[in-house]
Amino acid sequence: MKIYNSFSRKAEEFEPVEKGKVYLYVCGLTPYDHAHLGHARTYISMDTIKRYLMHKGYKVLHTQNITDIEDKIFKRSRETGISPLELSEKFQNEALEEFDRLRILRADNYPKVSENIPEIIEMIKKIIENGHAYETGTGVYFSVSSFPGYGKLSGQKLDEINRGSRCAVDETKKDPADFALWKKGEDVLTFESPWGKGRPGWHIECSAMSMKYTDGRTLDIHGGGRDLIFPHHENEIAQAEAALKTPFSKCWMHTGFLTVNGEKMSKSLGNFITLKDLLGKYPPYALRLFFLHSHYRSPVDYSEENISAAQTTAERMFNFQEKADELPGSGGAENTELRKKLQDEADGFYAAMDNDFDTPSALSHMFGIMTECFSEMRKPEPDYPAIAEAKEDFGKMMWILGLEKEKKKVSPEKKKEIDSLVQEREKARGEKNFNLSDEIRDKLSEMGVVLEDTDKGPKWKLK
Repeated sequence: MKIYNSFSRKAEEFEPVEKGKVYLYVCGLTPYDHAHLGHARTYISMDTIKRYLMHKGYKVLHTQNITDIEDKIFKRSRETGISPLELSEKFQNEALEEFDRLRILRADNYPKVSENIPEIIEMIKKIIENGHAYETGTGVYFSVSSFPGYGKLSGQKLDEINRGSRCAVDETKKDPADFALWKKGEDVLTFESPWGKGRPGWHIECSAMSMKYTDGRTLDIHGGGRDLIFPHHENEIAQAEAALKTPFSKCWMHTGFLTVNGEKMSKSLGNFITLKDLLGKYPPYALRLFFLHSHYRSPVDYSEENISAAQTTAERMFNFQEKADELPGSGGAENTELRKKLQDEADGFYAAMDNDFDTPSALSHMFGIMTECFSEMRKPEPDYPAIAEAKEDFGKMMWILGLEKEKKKVSPEKKKEIDSLVQEREKARGEKNFNLSDEIRDKLSEMGVVLEDTDKGPKWKLK
């Protein structure tokens, strides 16, 4: 299996540090507002990668931080009067529920900055001891010039960083490029430290908390959006390696940029899309398949037309599974040509996933399986065992891609009402009272019920 490593800028054969085990770290939310489309783009991609690693037999230890101490949270806290920790807890819980609906498997660990201050302080101490940080009247700063490898992920050079800096210069710093490990002073929420009251800088949390769950061992994969390469991921590397003197992550994976109708998503442009709003309009699987149609490293342009098309395609995939489920698992006429084609398509799916998780190519092989099976189903004597085996393979592929219908809950009272109406309609049909039968069907449709008449009687499901 080959993975494109943003660090080496080439595809590399994947070999975890410890055989059979993958330490995965993904940069998490700063929960000061509702989760949005950009979050879904990164976390659906990383979840698909995680699922495939699990399918390959790896034990994946997944950590994803929660930045609950940050300027945006503090600003929102002042505006609303809600404490920063209460505010971040509310939006984090809401986001996790939305990610659950998107079939994003939960991480093993969700460390919060507020709950890992001792670990952060300990790492800052080590960085200072190793000569890579210094204290001033405003905070503790990482000395970028002291770390020879700075810029090795992003390709940025120190003189270019200084020339391009638009931030207000802190006169207490030795170099404009130096960044805060600890910010001194009172704020909405502060903590005690050897350098006085204050709070951590943004970047140090990921270095400290990721290493906490590996006991200082190198990560196998560090993932996140492309927009985090510089300065966030660059600074993570510098901090962790300056403190521990070991490589921080073996492989870096970054998801491509997201645009909405060709423009960068922003509130000022009026094209900012929250998951809360989107999942009120479309089923979760539509959004998931929409992103899977693009390679995780490629840019993605969102449009209503594209997500509607993804919904139609996903429903066709579910329909194939349902039709295949209705067929017997044995009998029919053996079709050796069909079996070879189906095996080739299955092999193609896994070859595509082994090639840096090429989901667009993988999907094309799934569509090939569907086409071959639907064609076989129309024959007088289909090869039922071949279709049954293909259905099983298809189900495994659907799990890897996280494509699953959202199960709608039906209360016992509503189920009883629907069953009663279905029986009443069957009685009307038996008495050839088709006007009443049609009226009941329309009523069921208004209730969100899809009715299907089969040889074994009527079947119903919620839309």
